[in-house]
Amino acid sequence: MKKFIVETYYTCTFKTVHALDDLNDKELAKIDQRNDGKVEVIDVKLNNRKTKKIGDSNKKNDKKIKIDHSISENIENKLIKSKNLERNNNLKVKNNSRFKMPDRRKGYIQKAQIGDHKVYLHTGEYEDGKIGEIFIDTNKEGELVKAMMNNFAIAISLGLQYGVPLEEYVDAFIDTKFEPSGNVIGNDRILSASSILDYVFRELAISYLGKEELAHTPSIASTKTVDGEAGDDRILNIVKNITSKGFVRSNLEEKLIDLSDVRINLKTKN
Repeated sequence: MKKFIVETYYTCTFKTVHALDDLNDKELAKIDQRNDGKVEVIDVKLNNRKTKKIGDSNKKNDKKIKIDHSISENIENKLIKSKNLERNNNLKVKNNSRFKMPDRRKGYIQKAQIGDHKVYLHTGEYEDGKIGEIFIDTNKEGELVKAMMNNFAIAISLGLQYGVPLEEYVDAFIDTKFEPSGNVIGNDRILSASSILDYVFRELAISYLGKEELAHTPSIASTKTVDGEAGDDRILNIVKNITSKGFVRSNLEEKLIDLSDVRINLKTKN
């Protein structure tokens, strides 16, 4: 009887789930070094089986070779159980990777006019100030164009919440050309745009990415001064000028962060 050895190769797909107390670049950089993640098996596949001959073929052996399938059966059973458990709990990988917006969020509304068309850009921000959603409203447009713009904004918002960098959208939609286009009225940093998308992502790039090269006018600081006020009142009045009263519900002192150890330069540009 000839002797053979059977080699079975499997491919195992699994995922590691980590819990973060805060979402920032510093925590994400350390995630690969952490060993406290929960490992979940997603899939196990049979790749290949190879058979090798062992020993001299002239030698006879009366023992019968039996292939034990218990290992593969155990793996398949575990796989079926894990899939059933995942279906019962309605677990979805995409829910773990989407960073949803807070119920009460910051942002701003920018009104501008491109040609004869008015454009309202609404933004929503996370607690750390990063943009997470946009809304685009226009007038003098048909229902089809308005619906397309609204759903386009929803698609961009979903991409931002799933981690697509804003830079990618800026590179894709800057300098797109279609009507309406021309002079921009109402925006102090953008004087002209080749399309609505060119204007929207040029505004977002200036406001959230600091891309001053896309602006048509330089950044000019406010000339208002508060030199005659005390230290705490001075900072409080500055915060009032740049903070939404409706967002903080007039509770400015409770919303302020303790900045006693931080030096703030309150000088304005000449």
